[in-house]
Amino acid sequence: MDILHSIRDALLEAQDVLNRFVQNPENIATIAQTAEMMQDVFARQGRIFTCGNGGSLCDAVHFAEECTGKFRDVRTPLPAIALSDAGHITCTANDFGFAEVFARPLSALGHPGDLLVAISTSGNSENIVRAAEVAKSREMQVFGLLGGDGGSLKQYCDICLIAPGNTADRIQEIHIKVLHILIENVERSMFPENYRQRAG
Repeated sequence: MDILHSIRDALLEAQDVLNRFVQNPENIATIAQTAEMMQDVFARQGRIFTCGNGGSLCDAVHFAEECTGKFRDVRTPLPAIALSDAGHITCTANDFGFAEVFARPLSALGHPGDLLVAISTSGNSENIVRAAEVAKSREMQVFGLLGGDGGSLKQYCDICLIAPGNTADRIQEIHIKVLHILIENVERSMFPENYRQRAG
């Protein structure tokens, strides 16, 4: 297969995965429900924590910076924290094991009514599952962005969304789209002035 065919096939596969995702009305309803949950957390001065491994951690950081920075236009920053500090992760992994790298900071920082966005393409990452366990023990809500069949993480989620796809990259492509749509809809609700048509 030459490179042009390979590129086209990859794009068509990604398109197919997205089409399958969009055609399931439960996915749209779940995104809407999650956006409302996030708006409620922010309205109560709660915080959203995010975590993931590898590319999923990059997505977690991406979401958090769009909350504390901006998405479409300038507005009040929203309190979101990605559990991504390299010093903390390596310290905790060294002293307590890699399974605890997200659970430990949640034990220190999480409060009842906060929200954890737990991202795992398999749903079985031990450190993400442990984070969800700790979040529930601290009376936090958990939203899972998952793949496969949802794995063992699914049981700890108040709301979860399982992306279709047979590989981590296709699943992650759905995940980042969902995160963008969530922050957009939070902004539309909380900062409607940012979405009004400007004259001229």
